[in-house]
Amino acid sequence: ISVEATGLTYEVLLPRYLCENAPARTGEAVTLHTRQHLEAQGQGTSFIPRLIGFESPEDRAFFELLTSVKGLGARKALRALAIEPAQIARAIASRDAKALQKLPEIGKRLAETIIVELHGKVDAHLTPGETASLNAASIELRPSAALPPNAEEAVSALVALTNIDLI
Repeated sequence: ISVEATGLTYEVLLPRYLCENAPARTGEAVTLHTRQHLEAQGQGTSFIPRLIGFESPEDRAFFELLTSVKGLGARKALRALAIEPAQIARAIASRDAKALQKLPEIGKRLAETIIVELHGKVDAHLTPGETASLNAASIELRPSAALPPNAEEAVSALVALTNIDLI
């Protein structure tokens, strides 16, 4: 998309899910929340500034979180955002690697890496309905029989370890 402002024209890269909705909004004023990205050319000897646009600051924050994953740069992440960020966050939160593999640019290994690096960090990007659905699913997975006290302590310790952010 190109944006003209005070005689200058800016090229703004958009995630795929926004591009699909763009033709329906032709002629409308649109507010984009942008992020500047420097793209390396010629083995890093020169850089081209690129603007990346998002519908909301939350979508931009999700993109920044997504690009923190090793092996997932800005261009690849833009192509991978073929669906709303909340849907991708749900796949990460529910550890659904197969759903992530359906996204462009995401293979099996990268899907697993995304889940490992971002699980527990995407909760802020889930809609309230998705959060409730995930909570209900986790309640259904809990065993109905009471565990011995020592086993309950062990389970609690393991759950606490999975929620720790490792440096």
